[in-house]
Amino acid sequence: MSAQDHLVIFDTTLRDGEQSPGATMTKAEKLRIAKALEKLRVDVIEAGFPIASQGDFEAVKSIAETIRGSTICGLARATDGDIDRAAEAIQPAESGRIHTFIATSPIHMQHKLQMQPDEVIEQAVRAVKRARGHVDDVEFSCEDAGRSELDFLCRIIEAAIDAGARTINIPDTVGYAIPEQFGETIHQLLNRIPNADKAVFSVHCHNDLGLAVANSLAAVCQGARQVECTINGLGERAGNASLEEIVMAVRTRQDLFSIDTRIDTQHIVPASRLVSTITGFPVQPNKAIVGANAFAHESGIHQDGVLKHRETYEIMRAQDVGWHTNSLVLGKHSGRNAFRTRLLELGIQFETETELNEAFTRFKALADLKHEIFDEDLQAIASDTRQKEEEGRFGLVCMQVCSETGVVPKASLTLLMDGREHSVEAEGGGPVDATFKAIESLVDSGCNLQLYSVNNITSGTDAQGEVTVRLERGGRIVNGVGADTDIIIASAKAYIEALNLITRGGIRQHPQVADV
Repeated sequence: MSAQDHLVIFDTTLRDGEQSPGATMTKAEKLRIAKALEKLRVDVIEAGFPIASQGDFEAVKSIAETIRGSTICGLARATDGDIDRAAEAIQPAESGRIHTFIATSPIHMQHKLQMQPDEVIEQAVRAVKRARGHVDDVEFSCEDAGRSELDFLCRIIEAAIDAGARTINIPDTVGYAIPEQFGETIHQLLNRIPNADKAVFSVHCHNDLGLAVANSLAAVCQGARQVECTINGLGERAGNASLEEIVMAVRTRQDLFSIDTRIDTQHIVPASRLVSTITGFPVQPNKAIVGANAFAHESGIHQDGVLKHRETYEIMRAQDVGWHTNSLVLGKHSGRNAFRTRLLELGIQFETETELNEAFTRFKALADLKHEIFDEDLQAIASDTRQKEEEGRFGLVCMQVCSETGVVPKASLTLLMDGREHSVEAEGGGPVDATFKAIESLVDSGCNLQLYSVNNITSGTDAQGEVTVRLERGGRIVNGVGADTDIIIASAKAYIEALNLITRGGIRQHPQVADV
């Protein structure tokens, strides 16, 4: 592949995106997202950090075994153990990449690595050479490049390319850069490093100042040919550069960009909704490209202009990014085969017939409550079914809630706890509060409720409500998601899922704070 062939889209939703507090995904959920990314025609999928945990390793390996349309990448610190573990995880991939990194800023080298600059270069070279012993496709990242000294960046990058790195990533790890300055950094590196033409230069920008997309695009204008990004801008702290914004900015402004991506943009909105459903991170209505209001016009002047000529107020077509393509597909009279076929088209495939039967039963029950069943409903059914199939200490058997004017709300629940049913009642300030207090009176989890959020999955008063509950205990944060046409039931499901997650244990290692 020529470095000038196209703009490479490197998606790190499954790795950096998963580092958002509470966004940890199961192997099955990661695989569903990977299939959506493959359908988007993402060039490189960073599937995880294999040495972080056994679960992460298995997820990366599963994706490497399944995905054939994208390069599968595993992250590794610049150590032998990390690199060998990443190589093992991506070994089944048709196209595999090892992405190794080491910090290069003075503050990181002094306080985190406690290494001298020359030692950092030696370790980087050793890591790249070891990775090249496993695969031809090796990427090297200068962590915290946004605060690194330019002369040192030139030295370590030249050495990494000589050692065999074919992609060089310049991350703005803490979101410190400003577009003009960051673009100039890329320009200087490309012009000052003698062997720069032997590698694709990449950028990975964080959004702490709200400039991740702007910084990434400034870098592309100066010659960067890979952008690392995530669906919905998911990621550490304020998030990463948003894939959909990068892709559509480049596609829309071809008068300024001499290069384009290979992304099939009609799958952007479905991918966005899938990631939102799985992680429990709702997309704000005014989010560019994928927000509910992205193509809505309320102003009379705007409405009049769009009706007369769409391009007066719209620079993109909604259908080009996947809006209005998720029309009604199924109803209460649809059969099991039609249900299975549509799920496959959405990239949803159950491992067992039992799971499929459970999902179909849920679909039929929902179809009795809702006249119109949309793709978003099917995504929610699939997520809900998988949550039920996964082992957990707690489960909802049945519930009854009384909410009446002038009467204190009361919730009566029967919960499954460690295989035994327990009935419990509680009062609260509202039906949801009463429900959560009833659960806690039995479980006594010691968790702090950090977030309670309700979003409608589709339009209409009969729409399913999707509830996100974020719990914290002992510094660990998890998100639980529940969906139902009854918001109170959805709330109970979300709370119970969060409890199951937080009691499951196994905190994954974090690559940014791990000792090198």
